[in-house]
Amino acid sequence: QVQLVESGGGLVQAGDSLTLACSASGSIFSLKVNATNWFRQAPGKQRELVATITGGGNTNYPDSVKGRFIVSRDRSVATVYLQMNRLKPEDTAVYYCNTIFSDDTHLWNFWGQGTQVTVSS
Repeated sequence: QVQLVESGGGLVQAGDSLTLACSASGSIFSLKVNATNWFRQAPGKQRELVATITGGGNTNYPDSVKGRFIVSRDRSVATVYLQMNRLKPEDTAVYYCNTIFSDDTHLWNFWGQGTQVTVSS
């Protein structure tokens, strides 16, 4: 089994920066990482994809966060980071990481439990 744990959320002011971490543990060493995504969900809204880093290291962002959010990884500690800069009140949400793993025959999709980010104006 694989576990993903997010950390780093909190209460910040508009304009501040915050870095989230998504740490993977469990039976991951024999698996290939296809991609890790960061999603967020604000109350009453649909879950929104905010960053992707592929197994090859390519990154993608929606326009809503492009230029402010940076996704990166440290494979040595099986952790993916989301650096969030120039935060806005509309960035307030629960942030989730999602990693897609695979081996020769299967594909697995794992989610973390989420971490709350609150940006005050």
